[in-house]
Parts: sequence; C-alpha cells; structure tokens
Amino acid sequence: MSQINDWDDAFANMAHIPGSDALPRKWAADAAAYRQTVRVDEHFYGEHPREAFDIVWPDAKPKGLAVFVHGGYWIRMDKSYWTDFAEGARANGWAVCMPQYTLAPEARIGHMTLQIGRAINTVAGLVAGPIHIAGHSAGGHLVSRMVCQDTPLKAQVMDRLKHTLSISGLHDLRPLVHTQMNIEQRIDEEEATQESAVLLRPHHQANITAWVGGGERPEFLRQAKLLGMMWQGLDVQTDVVIDGKHDHFSVLDDLKDPNSAITSAFIGNRLFKR
Repeated sequence: MSQINDWDDAFANMAHIPGSDALPRKWAADAAAYRQTVRVDEHFYGEHPREAFDIVWPDAKPKGLAVFVHGGYWIRMDKSYWTDFAEGARANGWAVCMPQYTLAPEARIGHMTLQIGRAINTVAGLVAGPIHIAGHSAGGHLVSRMVCQDTPLKAQVMDRLKHTLSISGLHDLRPLVHTQMNIEQRIDEEEATQESAVLLRPHHQANITAWVGGGERPEFLRQAKLLGMMWQGLDVQTDVVIDGKHDHFSVLDDLKDPNSAITSAFIGNRLFKR
C-alpha cells in the first residue's frame, strides 16, 4: 500500500526552522541561568529516576498551581531545559511545577500518561488553590489526556483543575505510527487509538485550549483544529487559538512574559486577548 503523506516530514519541526540545531543548547543554558535567580525545589513522585518534578516558587504565597509538561516526542528532553518558561506564571504569583516522565523506548506512552497523572496528584498535595495545566507538543498530548474521561487524576484534583492549555499538542497519534521516530516510540494502532484525545470522550469538567503557532508545520495546525472540532461537539468548553506566525518553538517564548496572551491563557482560565 502506498503512503500518501510523508509523515516524517510532517513532524520534522527542526528541519524547517533555520538555526534550530542550536536551540537545545540555548534552552539548557537559559534555564540553568534562570534557576540561579529563583527558588526551585525538586520532588519525586515515584521510584524511577525520571519520576521527578521541580516547583518554581513565586515571591509570596502562591495563588495556585500551574503545571507545564515538556515535549520532545516522548523520546527526549527533561525538566531542566524549560525552567525559565515558568517566569510568566511565577511572576503572576503562581507556583509552577515542571514534571518529567520516563521516555520511550523504556516506557510506553500510556505509562507516561499515568506518570503525569501521578505527578499532578502529588504536587496538588503540596500547593493549594486552583490548578492550571499546560504542555508543549508531546506534553500537549499528555495534558490533554488529563481531561479525558479516563483521566488518571483524582476526583478532588479534577475539581481544582480550571483550565488545560495544549500548546502545539499532539492529539491524534495515528500518523506517528508511520514515522521513523516510531522505532523508539513503539506506538501501535491500538495504543494510538487509546492515547489520542480526539478519539476519546472528554471529561465532563474539561476546559481546554489548543494553542498553535500560525507558522507551524501543517500537521500541527491540523492537530489543534481537530481537537477543537471533535471536542466542541461533545459539550465541553474547547477553544482553538492560532498564534500569529510563530513556529513550533517560538510559540513558547511568550510564556516568559507575565503580560502575554499565552501566559494569560495558561493561568487566566481562558481570559486572554486574541
């Protein structure tokens, strides 16, 4: 059977962004420098070395808990690359949790979903108040899974969860089965169906925004719009925001700005300017 789409190219963000090879080094350096300027505590939510999260604390008593889940196609990255992206929420008075999870091929994606659920359940016991969650790319997939009907979140945590922000999120995993990355991801058709938010029922308390850069690969625009089309028809609050001409990585930059639209979307329960 011939393959109509080149799925490897569809998901190849760095190949289409000039200078992107230098970004991981920049992210790591910027995050390390930022950690010298704020209070950051590390906690563990399980026994595996990857079952850890950082909490970036605000200057006063937290208004609530904001969680940011990193991406990397479930096969790379960890919490240490992203600490400075907490600044917009932190400067607004929120405690920001940065969890990590076991990567493929050691873990299956379904296991990562359960891990992020445990991480959020754990940190919810450390920070009072409302909870807002966000994730980027593969992290967008993981936070969208938190507000599916089969959520791993405890009922009392779901009651505190006010908004989910999936930034450039992967909500339909079926195309990834056809990529070279899947040698490590090991997604089969069954898992793609079980782990794709667009194929699942949303939790009745779901309140989600799919946020994507206008300059991203067409597949990421499709993924955001598809979540909107599917879940808006299932009677939960679902928004889709296409953010200017941002690419897959620059779309995150304004999370460092306390006054940006994406920061407002993260912590403001969808009260943001478009």
